[in-house]
Amino acid sequence: METKIKLNKREDILRVKIEDENGKDTGNYLEFDLQDIELPLRYQQAIEEHKKNANYIKMQFALIDKKPDKRGKKALSSNEEEKYNVLLEFYRRETKTLDKVLGDGGTAKLLNGRKPYYEMYQDIMEYLAPLSEIFTSSFEKMNDRIIKKYATPEELENILK
Repeated sequence: METKIKLNKREDILRVKIEDENGKDTGNYLEFDLQDIELPLRYQQAIEEHKKNANYIKMQFALIDKKPDKRGKKALSSNEEEKYNVLLEFYRRETKTLDKVLGDGGTAKLLNGRKPYYEMYQDIMEYLAPLSEIFTSSFEKMNDRIIKKYATPEELENILK
């Protein structure tokens, strides 16, 4: 005997098309599950983590600037090389932070082949700004749906009073 379970089609999925800098459709899109109760929390965490990441790079650069710089046979001096490595770590952290909201690989989709850059976080958060209200209101809508689904009419009257 074989049993199958088919999940219902989700209507609360927000799909956002990604266009390149010329407005041409890249064929990629981001998907946000608006019934995911953690989405607004992850969005808020991304904002907080970015502040930590920005503080990290400022502190590391300040520490490096206090060290004596050595110029060798390499293209970069010792301090420049350290800053380069700190910047790469910053990009890794920012990508991980953004992927918490955009989903795995979401940052790479938005970059559309471009390498991470310093203003990447601000640019992507500007793209998401119109969606932030949708993220937060989705939690409120879910709350209303739960109350309507699991409360009797009498309980609803008491809740609404």
